Amino acid sequence: MRSKGRRLIKNRALEAELFRRRALVGFTIVTLALAGMALWYFRLQVVQHAHWAAQSEANRIKPRPIVPGRGIIYDRKGRILADNVPAFRLEVTPSEAGDLDKMLAGLRQIIVFSEEELEAFEKARKTSRRYRPITLKLKVSDEEIARFSVDRWRYPGVEIVPYFGRVYPYGELFAHIVGYVGRVDDRDVEREGDAISVFSHTGKTGLERYYEQQLRGGVGHERIETSSDGRPMRTLGVVPATPGADLRLSIDVDLQRAMVAAFGELEGTAVAVDPRTGEILAMVSLPSYDPNWFVNGISHANYKALNENPSRPQFNRAVLGGVAPGSTIKPMMALAGLDSGVRRPEDRTMSTGMFYLPGQKRGYGDASRRGHGSTDVYKSIYASVNTYYYRLALDMGIERIDHYMDLYGFGKPTGVDLAGEIEGILPSPAWKAKNAAKQGPWYPGDTVITSIGQGYWKVTPLQLVQATAALGNGGWLRRPHLVREMRQGFDAPWVLMPEKAPTQISSSQDNLEAIRRGMILTVHGPGTATNIRGGLDYQIASKTGTAQVISRRGTAAVNPRSLPMHLRHRALFIGFAPADAPEIAVAVAVEGGGYGGSTAAPIARKILDAWIRGRLPAGLEPEPPGDARVGGQPAQPEPAEADTAQADEGAP
Repeated sequence: MRSKGRRLIKNRALEAELFRRRALVGFTIVTLALAGMALWYFRLQVVQHAHWAAQSEANRIKPRPIVPGRGIIYDRKGRILADNVPAFRLEVTPSEAGDLDKMLAGLRQIIVFSEEELEAFEKARKTSRRYRPITLKLKVSDEEIARFSVDRWRYPGVEIVPYFGRVYPYGELFAHIVGYVGRVDDRDVEREGDAISVFSHTGKTGLERYYEQQLRGGVGHERIETSSDGRPMRTLGVVPATPGADLRLSIDVDLQRAMVAAFGELEGTAVAVDPRTGEILAMVSLPSYDPNWFVNGISHANYKALNENPSRPQFNRAVLGGVAPGSTIKPMMALAGLDSGVRRPEDRTMSTGMFYLPGQKRGYGDASRRGHGSTDVYKSIYASVNTYYYRLALDMGIERIDHYMDLYGFGKPTGVDLAGEIEGILPSPAWKAKNAAKQGPWYPGDTVITSIGQGYWKVTPLQLVQATAALGNGGWLRRPHLVREMRQGFDAPWVLMPEKAPTQISSSQDNLEAIRRGMILTVHGPGTATNIRGGLDYQIASKTGTAQVISRRGTAAVNPRSLPMHLRHRALFIGFAPADAPEIAVAVAVEGGGYGGSTAAPIARKILDAWIRGRLPAGLEPEPPGDARVGGQPAQPEPAEADTAQADEGAP
């Protein structure tokens, strides 16, 4: 054993060989490892250099969208109806914020959140991508900003972001015209795509919705260098945003206020337009609501109060509300009779108080059950003689009536620049077959009641005022519109909005003059609105009307004042003034008002006085005009008739 151990110890050659083999294996492994590392570094530094450089740059530099300021909305005299105010919101990027529950618990120690804000955040967090910022609080106070800034480092992924908030200085006065913006929601993203997520708000109703693309502007962006913990350090480059376009409306604040005051406590709607241009001068739907409630999310209490109000303050009666036109359709029917050749102005119809169709026992009455006697076209208008129109309708036939009423703009939208306008109903055999077939075919009685604006009729105040303006301006049907001018930037000039040429409803000035004469006698003769002519120093051409909700029980007529308010007749009035050279046309509809002459006509008189004579209702003082330059540009003068004629391609 001892000799064997000595032989093993003394075998130095074997030990050296074993060492060399092990060293070779180790060297080979190290060489291969170094070669592999060299290849890996070559791949990173050379082959994939562009990719990793871009990713490194992305970690260091973050693009930030620049949301443009929303366009300002002015009235015709430069008074601001929709403005922007500086504000700050709190945004959270879930992918960077870590434990959201822990983050929220900490933030609630320094910032006050409402339950609605937290609910909205939770809803958005579940439906949005984690890398997109989500608004947690839209209006952060200066004190809250100061407290958050001290502990900013504790909340990665949470930012205070400056923006412009929307405000409506006149509140409910223009709610149904200007509308309001609201927070971008899932429906907006579904409709317009992910690009809208950059914006916190979008137009929901009114002009804010109709002109959303123009008011919104174009998004810019900036490149921000950040530290390792994501804090902004400096700006490396900016592509500026394109500001939203400003709008100047044809609406006048003073006339709008006068229109609301004229209604007093009554509910309804009124529209006033310039017959020469189609510009809407004022438009109200009452009751109204405060659009400022909706900008940053309406409270549950306010939303419940609006929804439970039986008068439906959010319902725009001028655009969405259809009523039977009643006797206000008679001037148009009379013009159709004259232009069709079925009647001449001097042709007379005998009114005995009740009209009967051959073979029928049911009669169709006149306003006076004693009858109006011999009636020509003038008397048929100012005395509102139903029998004249019953006979005219049968002589014309429903097809010819439909042709002329379509020409006057009924049964189709006016094209006003507000979303959701209804087309109303122009009664016809085809319409009845499609929508009221259970009530049988089209009967002669349907034609008879169509002639006085009853039956299946449904018109909007906008359609009524459009047709009324055409009677006053020489027979030209113009599109009612709200936006008069637009400019692309604060220093840019105002540009008139293009308007399509009007359509001619009558080529006979003699026939139009006959209708005008009958409408003048409504106020200034023995007509149905003589109660408003006291103290008038200008002429009004007009027609009163009553839209019946319930006309009779059995064979007995019903006194509307004996009914509950929601079942009472709608009081209507249409007119233009001064009658010889109209500057304004109006349509007034009062809900539960009873009769047009006693309820709607006095309201219209106050509106006309305010515009033509500058006499505002008691208690109102004129609003001071806006900046004479209307936000940087000289205010434009009122359009002259010559300019209008040129734009209308020969229309007078």
